[in-house]
Amino acid sequence: MTNDVVVVGSGGGALIAAYLAQKSGLKTVVLERTNLVGGTSAYSGGSCWLPGTEVQQRAGLSDSTEGARSYLEALLPTPLSTNVEVFLAESPKLVAELEADDAFEWEWSPFPEYFDAPGRVPMGRSIQPSNIRRDELPAEVGALVRPPVERDRAGEGGRNTLSGGQALIARTLMAFVRDGGTVLTDHNVIDYVVENGRVVGVTTEGGETIRGERGVIVAAGGFEGNDTLRSANGVPGAAEWTMAPTGTNTGEIIEAGKALGAAIDHMDKAWLCPGLEQPEGGGSFTLGFRGGVMVDSDGRRYANESLPYDQFGNQMAGAPNRIPSHFVFDSREGGGLPAIAMPEGDPAEHLKAGTWTQADTIAELSEKLGLTDLSETVERFNTFARNGVDEDFGRGKDEYDNFFTGGATLIPLETPPYIAARFVLSDLGTKGGMVIDEHGRVVRPDGDPIPGLYATSNSAASIFGPFYPGPGAPLGQALVFASRAVQHITAEENA
Repeated sequence: MTNDVVVVGSGGGALIAAYLAQKSGLKTVVLERTNLVGGTSAYSGGSCWLPGTEVQQRAGLSDSTEGARSYLEALLPTPLSTNVEVFLAESPKLVAELEADDAFEWEWSPFPEYFDAPGRVPMGRSIQPSNIRRDELPAEVGALVRPPVERDRAGEGGRNTLSGGQALIARTLMAFVRDGGTVLTDHNVIDYVVENGRVVGVTTEGGETIRGERGVIVAAGGFEGNDTLRSANGVPGAAEWTMAPTGTNTGEIIEAGKALGAAIDHMDKAWLCPGLEQPEGGGSFTLGFRGGVMVDSDGRRYANESLPYDQFGNQMAGAPNRIPSHFVFDSREGGGLPAIAMPEGDPAEHLKAGTWTQADTIAELSEKLGLTDLSETVERFNTFARNGVDEDFGRGKDEYDNFFTGGATLIPLETPPYIAARFVLSDLGTKGGMVIDEHGRVVRPDGDPIPGLYATSNSAASIFGPFYPGPGAPLGQALVFASRAVQHITAEENA
C-alpha cells in the first residue's frame, strides 16, 4: 500500500498530523494497533496547553505568548530550547488554522496551571474542543472513537455527547475522513522500511508493508505498557497501573527508531499520577482530593494531597514505602471517595476485594492495615484542619489546591466509619522517546535528522523535560509538533 504519509498511532497528535497532511494534498493513512481510534487521548479531559491563541483572547484571559515564555523560563533551563521557542511561536498559528475549519470549535477550559510562577494565568490558559453530539458525526467516525475510560474498561460503548478528549478525537477524525484520509485499525507497526538511507514506510506485526513515500510520522504513545522497557529504563510504576488502553503503548516503534540510530532522551520519566487501585488490579487516574489524608506504609503523610497529580505522583515515587499508599477518609460524603477518580469503581466491590478497608475508628483501621502511626497522623491533621493551616505541607495555600474544593481544602476526619483506599503509582504515559528537532524530524545523537522519519506525542522525548507545566501540556506539544512535521514534509514536497 503506497501513500505520501504514514501516521503511526491515532491519539490527538497522530490525528492532527494526519488531518493536516491530508488537507495539504498528501495521501495519508493512519495505522492504529487496536480496533478503536483515540488512544489515551480519548480517555483524557482533552485540555491542550497552547498559549497565546485567539481562544484565550476571546475569553478575556491575561494569557499571551510572552507570559507563557516567562512562565516556562521560571521552570525550564534558560535560554529556552529551540523546540520550546517553536512551541510558543506555533501554538497560536496552529489553533487559528484549526479554527478556520468548521469541524473544529475551541473554548477555554478553566483549570489552574501547576506552578506558582511568573506568567501563570489565574484559572489557567488551557483550551479544549467543544462538545459534539454523536448524531453530528458520520456513523463510521462515531463507531471508531474509543469510549471514555470508565466505559471502555467495562466493555461499554461511548456516550451520545462526546466531550474533552472524546471531542478532540471525534472532530479531528471527522475532518480527516471527510478530506479523503484512510484509517486502518488492527495494524500494529513494529519496524520501518528504509531505502537509500531514507524511511519510506513501515512494516506491521502481520508482515504487511505500508509505504509513506514523503514521510512517516510516529505518534504512537510511549512505552508505558511494557514492563520490560519500564524496568530497563528505571520508570517508576508498572504497566498494570498505567492509564493507556490495555495492550497499547509498548514502545516497539521507539526501539525500532533507536535501532536506526535515533537519539533518545528522558527515558526514565513519565507523566505520573496517583492511581486508585481497582479490584481487578489496575489503577485509576485520581485528582481533586476534597478531604482525607494520603499515608505511607507507616501511616504517615508525606506530601500535600492537593498537589497537581504529576507532582504528587513524583512524591509517591520518592520512597519505596509509598507504593502502595493508603488514602484515609471518613464518611462525610456517604462512604464515597472524596476525590475524582476515573473510574472510581463501586465502593462495595472495593470493600469486598480488599482494595478498600473500613473500620469504626481510626485506631481499628490502623490495626487492620498495620499503619502504626495512623492515629497520630490523623489527630495531627485534624488539628491543622480545625485551625485552618496545614503546618506540615501547606495544603490549601495554592490556587490549584482549592480549585476542586471551593476553598474547603482542610476538613477534619471525624465522621465514622473510616475508610482506607489503596493507591498505586499510575501514569498518563512515559515522557521518553525519540529526540526531535524544530521540524519534528527524528535526529541522531549528533543532531543530524534521519530522513523521512518524524515523531510527536509521547513517541518523542518531551520538550518540557521533567516538568509538567499545566493541564494539557502533553497534548499541546503533540499537536504543535504534528503540525511542524507536516509543514516540513509539505515544504520538501514543494521544493
